[in-house]
Amino acid sequence: MEDSAAVAGLLWDRWLPVGVRKLIAEALPQGEPDARALAVWLAGVHDIGKATPAFACQVDQLADAMRDQGLEMRSVRALGPDRRVAPHGLAGQVLLGEWLEERHGWASARTGQFTVAVGGHHGVPPEHGQIKALYEHEELLRTPGAGSRIWRQVQTELLDACAEQFGVAERLGQWRQVRLPQPVQVLLTALVIVSDWIASNPDLFPYFPDGASRGDQERLAAAWQGLDLPEPWRAEEPDRSAQELFTSRFELPAGAEIRPVQDAAVELAREMETPGLMVVEAPMGEGKTEAALAVAEIFAARSGAGGVFFALPTMATGNAMFPRLLDWLDRLPGVAGSRHSVHLAHSKAALNEDFAGLMARTGGVAAVGVDEAAPASRQRPEERHRAGGELVAHAWLRGRKKAMLASFVAGTIDQLLFAGLKSRHLALRHLAVAGKVVVIDEAHAYDTYMSVYLDRVLSWLGAYRVPVVVLSATLPASRRRELVAAYSGRNEAVAGETGAAAADTYPLLTAVAPGGGPLVRRPQASARSSEVRVEPLADGLDVLADRLENELIDGGCVLVIRNTVRRVLETARALRDRFGAENVTVAHSCFVDLDRAGKDKELLRLFGPPEKTDARPSGRHIVVASQVAEQSLDVDFDLLVSDLCPVDLLLQRMGRLHRHWRGPGQQERPERLRTPRCLVAGADWTADVPALVRGSVAVYGQHALLRSAAVLLPHLEGGSRRPVRLPADISTLVQEAYGEAPVGPDHWQEAMKTAGERFERHRDDQAERAAVFRLGDVGKPGRPLFGWVAAGVGDTDDTPAGRAQVRDSRDSLEVVVVQRREDGSLATLPWLEPDGKGRRRASLELPQDATPTRFAARTAASCGLRLPLQFSGETMDRAIEELEHLYLPNWQGKNSPWLSDQLILALDEDCQTHLAGFVLRYSPSDGLEVTRDADD
Repeated sequence: MEDSAAVAGLLWDRWLPVGVRKLIAEALPQGEPDARALAVWLAGVHDIGKATPAFACQVDQLADAMRDQGLEMRSVRALGPDRRVAPHGLAGQVLLGEWLEERHGWASARTGQFTVAVGGHHGVPPEHGQIKALYEHEELLRTPGAGSRIWRQVQTELLDACAEQFGVAERLGQWRQVRLPQPVQVLLTALVIVSDWIASNPDLFPYFPDGASRGDQERLAAAWQGLDLPEPWRAEEPDRSAQELFTSRFELPAGAEIRPVQDAAVELAREMETPGLMVVEAPMGEGKTEAALAVAEIFAARSGAGGVFFALPTMATGNAMFPRLLDWLDRLPGVAGSRHSVHLAHSKAALNEDFAGLMARTGGVAAVGVDEAAPASRQRPEERHRAGGELVAHAWLRGRKKAMLASFVAGTIDQLLFAGLKSRHLALRHLAVAGKVVVIDEAHAYDTYMSVYLDRVLSWLGAYRVPVVVLSATLPASRRRELVAAYSGRNEAVAGETGAAAADTYPLLTAVAPGGGPLVRRPQASARSSEVRVEPLADGLDVLADRLENELIDGGCVLVIRNTVRRVLETARALRDRFGAENVTVAHSCFVDLDRAGKDKELLRLFGPPEKTDARPSGRHIVVASQVAEQSLDVDFDLLVSDLCPVDLLLQRMGRLHRHWRGPGQQERPERLRTPRCLVAGADWTADVPALVRGSVAVYGQHALLRSAAVLLPHLEGGSRRPVRLPADISTLVQEAYGEAPVGPDHWQEAMKTAGERFERHRDDQAERAAVFRLGDVGKPGRPLFGWVAAGVGDTDDTPAGRAQVRDSRDSLEVVVVQRREDGSLATLPWLEPDGKGRRRASLELPQDATPTRFAARTAASCGLRLPLQFSGETMDRAIEELEHLYLPNWQGKNSPWLSDQLILALDEDCQTHLAGFVLRYSPSDGLEVTRDADD
């Protein structure tokens, strides 16, 4: 108990961000001294429930010693299953509540808001029914009869001693009148959990008699030194101009001026009396990421945030953001040259070379939460490597429940949405975000199901006063209003005030403080603008090839984006027949991880900014890609061909067209391609109502596609007379496509009405299903967190199953792909490039009767592949059964951390295999292709 209390004090003094401490302090009469004392006291008494018969009976030898002192108790067998009614957390909550009532005159209605931190310290605050059940089994708290008085006396003496020892005995009288806000209850619970986990680690606090040679303070100092937690960021508000700020934080070219949106974002952040939510709507390529980081620095200084979480839609975008975050941190005052924790938060982060390099710098503290499986430690704390002034992926902060507690995190949006999912140890997720500035990128990319969670998370972030920056190039006005209302908690005011922005207002900045009204700024667009001619293209492969042959007569680089992987591969085959395999590149999501990363690097090398690459093809080259080319990759093409998709996504795709200047007047581009043009395929444009290709409807739905076609129709029919003006037309197109007013010709309206009704039913269904496990709204101050995560999902993390809880996606299988040689042996894939240190990764031996080497296992794990939706539903069960025929205990057991519990997909020497009635073919150029097995 003393160890936990001492750790809580150190966490308060040296680890908790200022903003978190301030929020707790504001709820108590004497501010921070009260807040620190409360945190220390709750951590000190959190295990008082172990002083009960239900807990103490578990070890006969110890129970007998207690019986000798008059503390009678029945045996474990005699108590039977009733013991489950009194887990020690709940028992402690009840004992502490009784003590506050009996010894300090508290009303029973006021105790729960404090005692719930004890009851919930194993991750789940008790429910009302559990509390009632325990009161009906008082024998689990104190053995009836003569021993009951002695049990009560011991429990009271322990709690009295804790109150004196931890300095709250004189404060409890005044705290009786306090009403703790629910966010404060959550933070105190989380602090108790973290304190308990650290104090329960035998590496840091050795058990008796190993630690008996040290005094309490010496023992605590040694433990804290061994843990070596980096301190939080303490931001100082920059006082320089926006131009000077960007020049010092980002690698701007000499003489470059910042964009008006960036300047306006910094000024608006400085104008806000209280940091809050800022929504930045601006075109692609306007530097929204840099604007968000600059605003985050100002918000952090004003709010006391101790870090930043940058949330992105996918692992790929998270990987792309991570080195940019590190570059910013290297230039950030208060971080550069000091030691702070950094994390890449997604399920494959350990395979990212930038993050792996940070992990390699630090030794390990084998400390995990007591509610997790703990690996054995082979080193004493004082022997472990200590990192100097640097960014570190701290060992203790790598656990699946603790990773988000690092100061600076880039990761998938799922990590944020989990804060709105009723799950075990949810308090830790809330503590993690409560101490940061949160940046949400690509806000337009999240559907109704995800938005249900996001809106609830924003309401809690507003209650925590967490600054949030939301970025989007194409955000519907209705969605902007929902985000602002969720954060501010003011639906009525927000609807009128944010609605004042005209549909064509763009760029647009909207800011709101918790509980406040919106501020709107309308910065000028930058001088960068373009006019994209949009033309319909009949959906035939020969039509496409003929058109490209004509367009590329003088050379040029074309991006063809298809809405499904099947269409990508069909298109690539047809274009290779016409243009040659060497002139056609394929990119989509069905590549193993290493190949996918290699594809991204190759695309950047060939088609990246002119100042960063000189490898752009001089002749004809065509990239056929799926949606992976929509976002995050800074690539630039002369001509765009796209399947019809929702208009906001089509505008994102247009952001890859003439993205950079290539000579005055684009003279370095082929003459025919100096005017940006987008050819829209994926539909029969000659039909009365556009006939959409089936795959596109399956991905996006008929409603979104028809409204997209309707708002594009004037541009499609107008040709050169009605180009899409970027950025001027972005907001108009998006607001019309996502508005409720009818769009399109009269003879489309019946089909669009039917599609709209189908979409509304689907959206209602998504919202209803998402609400099942969604966290409740913030309750009134003083209302205990009892039942806070009742009827939740249990444990959750960033696995396919975990992500499926906050995304409306069908279950999918993920496999590790290896090759089976002719002699039956297994090896890594034969075409893999060497790693960053030059080590060979191709054709590494993977012994089946032994554990692969760490490097070979990591390489194999880096070839993870998400199987397509053909392998969901009933087919998934069959696929799993067939994959489990290849079971290798030395791989999939606990001997290999990289391959443990993974399903292995072994390709033959021709890189083919059969699975669940399908033929799977894989190549490094085309990725995975799945066809029906004719023999099945």
